[in-house]
Amino acid sequence: MSEARVTLIASAITLITGALWGLYWLPVRALDGHGMAGAWGTVAITVVACAAMAPVAWAKRAELTTATPAALASVALGGAAFALYSIGFLYGRVALVILLWFLTPVWSVLIGRFVMGWPVSRLRMAAIVVGLSGLGLMLGAGGGLPLPSSLGEWMTLVGGVIWSVATTGMRTRSTLSPGPATFTFAAGAALTALCLAPFLAPLPASGVDWAAALGLTISAGVFWWGAATAALMWATVRLEPARIGILLMSEVLVGAVSAALIAGELLSAMEIAGGALVLAAGLLEVWPARPAQRPA
Repeated sequence: MSEARVTLIASAITLITGALWGLYWLPVRALDGHGMAGAWGTVAITVVACAAMAPVAWAKRAELTTATPAALASVALGGAAFALYSIGFLYGRVALVILLWFLTPVWSVLIGRFVMGWPVSRLRMAAIVVGLSGLGLMLGAGGGLPLPSSLGEWMTLVGGVIWSVATTGMRTRSTLSPGPATFTFAAGAALTALCLAPFLAPLPASGVDWAAALGLTISAGVFWWGAATAALMWATVRLEPARIGILLMSEVLVGAVSAALIAGELLSAMEIAGGALVLAAGLLEVWPARPAQRPA
């Protein structure tokens, strides 16, 4: 297969995966409505994802047994961050939760600079300023202090910071292929959701529509956390970071539009302006730096 065709397929997968994650809030909230309250829905989804990816992980178990603890911890930490993102949809507005998650490039630059000692270009410094300005606008739109106003916003903000730490570790430590990586990712998410679930809602007992809950759990676990995540991991190593960042912004568009049409969740003008700055920061962070020209 030609390189151009591989790039086209990888781009399509990234675009579609972003759009699909923009709809992920639907099964999460539906599970809550069918009796799997709080984080228990995310527990069920991620356990199913682990089960779905277990055969692949077993077939490639040599990768898991030879991987360093830092590599495994980085991938599992990424899953923990995604668990917070998943649960956040129950306690915050969809579009705002997604936009807060898209601040991760800002946190990644800060971690890379002050923890890893990586150089930071002027363009990326501009991304930090623009992103934090957008954060202030979104969180201060109600007239109060620019701080998260709901549990969902706090969980997503913290999850975004954790995700930035995790991706920094994955970039420098992980050598896992998509299958074992997705299994480890889901396992980290399941453990995190299980630890949080008892504090957010009682264990589901009576009043659960088990047939509907089972269907939603299997579809979300296998489709979103299993197949879509593995496909995205395959695609992202074949594309430039700038293209990945732009294509994944389909998640914001689909999430905001679907939440407005289905859940009636609308953003204020100031929140939209802040969200635009957050997306602009993401574009600045992945924008290719112009190579320095040699003097003649």
